[in-house]
Amino acid sequence: MIDRRTLLLASAATLALAPTVSRAEMEKLFYTPGLAEKDMAEGRVILLDFWASWCSTCRAQVRVMDELRAENPAYDAAIRFITVDWDEYGTGDLAQKLRIPRRSTLVLLKGEEELGRTVAGTSKDEIKALLDAGLAAAGA
Repeated sequence: MIDRRTLLLASAATLALAPTVSRAEMEKLFYTPGLAEKDMAEGRVILLDFWASWCSTCRAQVRVMDELRAENPAYDAAIRFITVDWDEYGTGDLAQKLRIPRRSTLVLLKGEEELGRTVAGTSKDEIKALLDAGLAAAGA
């Protein structure tokens, strides 16, 4: 039988080893077929994040976007952020249409028009420039 102290120590060790999840990762709007396409047809400003849970570059991009979005809430008001699971949709119609070369690709669109992209870019300045272009396109 396990005593309470052992159970407490085992629980604490389990929590310490659990991966941390950012606010944005918990609140991700995951792509399903038709979601981004509908937004594009309506002329919305969207940022598609072609992401994989196992991708360290993707995690770095999420950390930078979390920081930028926390610094400037206007990004969330102007841009719809959609996460496209690379493992599920990396070879799908949307990825093919947009010629997405790999995971860790961020694509900014207004309607059908591509406003910018970064492939494996993790610098704060590069991602900020992409989000700022989204603000400008939304008239914010």
